[in-house]
Amino acid sequence: MIDIDPNTRLIDLTVGQLLELIESASGKPTQGAPKERRLEYGIAGIARIFNCSISTANRIKASGKIDKAISQRGRLIVIDSDKAIELFNDGK
Repeated sequence: MIDIDPNTRLIDLTVGQLLELIESASGKPTQGAPKERRLEYGIAGIARIFNCSISTANRIKASGKIDKAISQRGRLIVIDSDKAIELFNDGK
């Protein structure tokens, strides 16, 4: 914790002091925040991720390249977008 005089002008603070002040005021750290997962649903979601047609999305899913990014229970398909793109690009 930094000790800043309440009468100090913001312009007189260093970048490090300002970041520490913001972090202490918000109550949560600004660095290392967990990355929010982007999820898509269904074959249409796969088509949106790869900007392709439904038939091409079906072929991508059937190829098995993005299986680790897909969770499926019955007819419900949930895809982690970032992981799917990473897996697809690694497979080339």
